[in-house]
Amino acid sequence: MEEITAALVKNLLPRRRQDGHKGSFGRVYVYGGSVGYTGAPVFAGEAAVRTGSGLVFVGVPGEAYPVVAARCACAMAHPAPADYGELLERVSACGAVLIGPGLGRSPETDKTVRRLLEDCRAPVVLDADGINAISAHIDVLDRRRGRPEGGETVLTPHEGEFLRLGGDLSLGRERAAADFARRHGCVLVLKGPGTLVAGPEGRLLRNPTGNCGMAKGGSGDVLAGMVLSLIGQGAPALEAAACAVWLHGRAGDLCARDLSEYAMTPLDLTGRLPAVFKELGF
Repeated sequence: MEEITAALVKNLLPRRRQDGHKGSFGRVYVYGGSVGYTGAPVFAGEAAVRTGSGLVFVGVPGEAYPVVAARCACAMAHPAPADYGELLERVSACGAVLIGPGLGRSPETDKTVRRLLEDCRAPVVLDADGINAISAHIDVLDRRRGRPEGGETVLTPHEGEFLRLGGDLSLGRERAAADFARRHGCVLVLKGPGTLVAGPEGRLLRNPTGNCGMAKGGSGDVLAGMVLSLIGQGAPALEAAACAVWLHGRAGDLCARDLSEYAMTPLDLTGRLPAVFKELGF
């Protein structure tokens, strides 16, 4: 097992072309949100912007759109099309897709998530209710394995979600994460103290950054948006996940130093990302 270090992250982060424009740095899509859970897609979208994405679209249900739109300063919110074909067209126009933050659960929503996994050819990050939607349909994940067009899949569960997916923590976190990623052909980010990143070919990395002040609703949405952003900028899924968890944890450590573990918030994490990138020399 490897430890993720600042030097590794600095080496793996996508380099920014000095002659680039907004189209050069990734076009990504966040599909999530619902009434009562309007913060999650906002956190994810703003984190994607802070992590370097050129264009970030946030699609949410029409009834949640006014609240989300009012809170998205940089990401571009819009009512997600109710028609599946239109939704797939919007999603397919992007280089990477995040499904799940604040999405909520219903039979129709779960079906839409599974259809997007079947039909979307871009890399997909599954978080929160995106993960829950496939918990009884793991075969949908298996069918994305090894797509020649590069449709990598990243899952970002906490331990409860991991168990619902069929993960076996009796093996120990390390073995459980590695076994799941290998069996299902995905990149797994198993969140918690010492977050693990496991790849389908057997690579396993452990993150040393972060603290208990990050154990608040919304922190995972920030992380998911960061993973999305780095994939959209061209990083392979495993490398994007490894970089994102280290950057996310380091931002949390700066928050704890400056604000305390008690008082820090998920929005503070995105606010500390500039300092983290500056520490790395960017």
